[in-house]
Amino acid sequence: MKYFCCDYRRREDAEKSGLNGIDYLEVFDDITQLNGERQRTLFVHFIKSLAGSGLSKDNILIEGGERVRNVAVEGEVIIGIGDQDKVLTVKVDRRGDFSLYTFRLVKDVSLPHLPPDGFDPILSAVDFSFKVNCPSDFDCQKVRVCPIPRRREPDINYLAKDYASFRQLMLDRISVLMPQWKNRHAADLGVALVELLAYVGDYLSYEQDAVATEAYLTTARRRVSVRRHVRLMDYFMHDGCNSRVWVHIQVDTKKVELKKSTEKGITKFLTRLAEQPVCIPPDSSTYHQAIALRPEVFELMHDATLFQAHNEMSFYTWGARKCCLPKGATRATLCGNFPDLKVGDIVIFQEILGPRTGKKEDADPTNCHAVCLTEVLAEDEVGEPLTDPLNDQEITEITWSIEDELPFPLCISAETDADHGRQYVEDVSIALGNIVLADHGLTIEKESLGDVPKQKLYWAPTLSGDRCRECLPDPIPTRFRPKLKKKPLTHTAKFNENIPLTSARAAMHWKTEDALPAIYLTTDEDAKEHEWEPKRDLLRSHKDKKEFVVEVEADGTAYLRFGDDQHGMRPATGTRFYAFYRIGNGSEGNIGAEALMHIVTEETAIVKVSNPLPVCNGVDPESMEQVRHSAPSAFRTPQERAVTAVDYAEVAGRHEGVQRAAATFRWTGSWNTVFLTIDRLHGLKVDTTFKESMRKHMERYRMAVHDVKIDEPEFVSLEIEMLVCVQPDYFRSDVKAALLEVFSNRDLPDGRRGVFHPDNFTFGQPVYISHLYKAAQMVAGVASVRITTFQRQDNYSTEAIETGKLTLGRLEIARLDNDPNFPKHGVFRIITEGGK
Repeated sequence: MKYFCCDYRRREDAEKSGLNGIDYLEVFDDITQLNGERQRTLFVHFIKSLAGSGLSKDNILIEGGERVRNVAVEGEVIIGIGDQDKVLTVKVDRRGDFSLYTFRLVKDVSLPHLPPDGFDPILSAVDFSFKVNCPSDFDCQKVRVCPIPRRREPDINYLAKDYASFRQLMLDRISVLMPQWKNRHAADLGVALVELLAYVGDYLSYEQDAVATEAYLTTARRRVSVRRHVRLMDYFMHDGCNSRVWVHIQVDTKKVELKKSTEKGITKFLTRLAEQPVCIPPDSSTYHQAIALRPEVFELMHDATLFQAHNEMSFYTWGARKCCLPKGATRATLCGNFPDLKVGDIVIFQEILGPRTGKKEDADPTNCHAVCLTEVLAEDEVGEPLTDPLNDQEITEITWSIEDELPFPLCISAETDADHGRQYVEDVSIALGNIVLADHGLTIEKESLGDVPKQKLYWAPTLSGDRCRECLPDPIPTRFRPKLKKKPLTHTAKFNENIPLTSARAAMHWKTEDALPAIYLTTDEDAKEHEWEPKRDLLRSHKDKKEFVVEVEADGTAYLRFGDDQHGMRPATGTRFYAFYRIGNGSEGNIGAEALMHIVTEETAIVKVSNPLPVCNGVDPESMEQVRHSAPSAFRTPQERAVTAVDYAEVAGRHEGVQRAAATFRWTGSWNTVFLTIDRLHGLKVDTTFKESMRKHMERYRMAVHDVKIDEPEFVSLEIEMLVCVQPDYFRSDVKAALLEVFSNRDLPDGRRGVFHPDNFTFGQPVYISHLYKAAQMVAGVASVRITTFQRQDNYSTEAIETGKLTLGRLEIARLDNDPNFPKHGVFRIITEGGK
């Protein structure tokens, strides 16, 4: 054969002609044969029958070999095997080596280049190996190698980076290749083509520089580039979060069902607009005129049932006057029967009159607080309305979460000062019901994002020396990265309207990093289900998941990035997407109190809309400068696992409401159990609900071989007796009352804590007698103090007085409640002398 060819057609041509030829050759090798007989029988398969061919051993020549040469035919050849008359069986005198041999049919041994009569000269020879059946790690097919010619690369000035230098570079090159072309007129076609290519080169050069700039965190100019860089360091760059607001709605009918959304749209609240009604019909000319004025838009987050009786509710003081709810209060009594109030409802306490003047304009707008009801008692055990037995006034008892405790004293009733006539004023503060939750953002529906483009680009095939290998162009995956027409895209924290609220505070506090874009995609314009969902990234997305990532640029433009069939599904070519999303984000939604005045709904029974509390929980997107500063050190985060006892105590201390924790390892028979002793803030009990919450918190950090048990601390009750000498100008009873207040376990009216407040002591903290002397001496009217008893309750000892401190164990906490109902919780006795 003189050529390397990839498509041999000689066999088909010979089969159609009158000539015969060799099809292929087999070497018979059977491990059951004697070693000397193996690889000595050849089966030569022909294209056509050998009947009448007259072939003999004189027509066979075996050439080649390195170590074993001159292989000859032994005995006569046999034509046919069974009914196969196309096979020639040849026995040779010895087996060959590992080199390549050629089996050739010749007319005569003396004429080795002429085939027998009736045989094709090309198909009269075949290459073979005696060792073809021996085990091998390589493909027996021969590779046709044709070296790729090396091209002479032109000399190129790689410093050319702009239009002028590219133009001059190409003109210089043309002068070398075509010296006869000397026309440099601007209207010349050749010059025009050169300048066009120079323009394209300038643009591509800019793209190269831009890519190099975006390749590093310190030089990147695009927000998306910074976001992707810091994600490699496990830092999430947040895009801000929208704000939420408590909205108070007043109605003029007994009961109103307010839906989150109807067929005509979502219920919305708008900031103050001139000459617009309170209730604006959805999808009306009035609504479109209002939206054209660009108000801030908030949308209802849940369905609500509104009652006329809940518009404003007065407090009941049981006949007392000049009352207030103290700081830290979690209970109150409402005047009237409100059977429709239920657990999970939000109530806002608001001061509406100035306590000193009795006028609305003098009310303190900061004296406003939202609480979530945890218990409502409006009926007695027989189902009758709860009443005051003295005057049969119907009342309702309400309780709210400790998380929503009053942060300030709330005045209920007062007497005005002398300048305003010394008159008694009731309802200085009231309770507002019909409170709903709304968040910032306007919904955009059915925005078409276009179709996924078809495949148009391919990678150039890689050339190799094997010319027979088919080089198919490698398709470049379609890049579909649509952008949203409107901005800024809303990012919102997760909220489930089907789960009752536990506190008003929890509904208004979340981690900005957990906020996700408020968007979903469908492939059907009328579809309602969320076919494609947003994710923070696609690293954990399965290849079959319909998920995408939103990437926001510095100007607020949002782009959508889809998966690659490895991390998230790649959308099919020709798919048309429709986006349903919201716009409005960040601090734009931080509005002041009483800023909302309009509601977009079909309900006509609503007479007033307002937000008693200001909004301040909207967060702007994290800037690139902030990320460059924070991301390099973001890996210095608290340890995310608990191994030692110190680790368990530290991790438990991260739980909200825990002052301090102590951990102890104990062998319980099969494995180690970690006993966590928890000191809760405000001295709260470690109840079943808290234990369950703590177990869920620890599950993320605990080792698989450790069990976790939650324990209460071991409280040590104290017994203290103090002898106080009162100054002559003070009453002994007043000084004693002041001392009992100072040494109490409560929050004092001036904001201080009592000496034995639960949060002043924790595990193993000793009680110093000097602190007690200092606190007593600061009380007005105290001349001198002497502590006569300072010990553990019912454990007589003078050691603490002598050493100046009472030492406690590792898991012990000092307690002194001085509560006559619970004398075992500590006793504090005061003996006063002198004074009046």
